[in-house]
Amino acid sequence: MGMWDYVADLIEYESLEELREICLKCSKCRLRAGAENVVFGEGNPSARLMFVGEGPGKQEDEMGRPFVGAAGQLLDKIFAAAGINRSDVYIANVVKCRPPNNRLPKPDEVDACRKYLEAQIKIIKPSIIVCLGALAAKTLINPQVRITTIRGKWFERNGIKILPTFHPAALLRDPAKKRLVWEDFKSLMKVYREVSVEQLTLGW
Repeated sequence: MGMWDYVADLIEYESLEELREICLKCSKCRLRAGAENVVFGEGNPSARLMFVGEGPGKQEDEMGRPFVGAAGQLLDKIFAAAGINRSDVYIANVVKCRPPNNRLPKPDEVDACRKYLEAQIKIIKPSIIVCLGALAAKTLINPQVRITTIRGKWFERNGIKILPTFHPAALLRDPAKKRLVWEDFKSLMKVYREVSVEQLTLGW
């Protein structure tokens, strides 16, 4: 089955706020019982640029916001260096509740939460999605991909350009990856500018 093939079967949510209310009440997998908050996502609801991570960590769970811990602070620094205003983009995760001990979400947990991410994408209609880490890349590009092989390469799904790169947490563990991620962000900003110019020309 192709990527997002069953998105058409989703309820047509009027807005992110409506979707958020549904998501906050979700208890379809084991993660909700152990999480303090549902970390739905945040940012510009009309963002042309969207970032998708893996799942909330401890600080994200406590605050109910994505990427506010150490990895989030590093991501903010990368944004600043690339000239990205966090308030202009949208940031979400594959799963909305924190996995115990920050373990990777299990396949059934990803499946249970996937419809919320797909609905977010459908509502926001970004031109570009950046996959932060392996799980986001597997979820949005192909379950068989390896982040070490595909990072920095551009893909397209349903008219959306997708760029996979390392998760900021991986840079904290291995600072040598910072140079590679910076190369990816330079590529991102080049394509983002091209897309923005094209959309302005077309009057979008």
